[in-house]
Amino acid sequence: MAHYLMMFRFTQQGITRIKEAPARIDAAKELARKMECKVKDCYALMGAYDSTFILEAPNDETAARVALAIGSLGNVQAETIRAFTEEEFRGIVAKLP
Repeated sequence: MAHYLMMFRFTQQGITRIKEAPARIDAAKELARKMECKVKDCYALMGAYDSTFILEAPNDETAARVALAIGSLGNVQAETIRAFTEEEFRGIVAKLP
């Protein structure tokens, strides 16, 4: 499975209802699971983003669906970044001309 960093910023709605965030995390993990993905880790952040998921998904399209589904709830804006494991990176570099 491919790996993704799913970076989140709270919307005004999300920060106003911050006490609901733990339940929203559980719901987002379940949503991802139903889409055949897995949230490997979840972190709260300090800085430009408020939180992140490390997501495993079968492909880019499925990861995009998860991000869109979570974002459509109105509590966060999501930015998704494809991440390559060290092993995948070594394979990419090994195939350079």
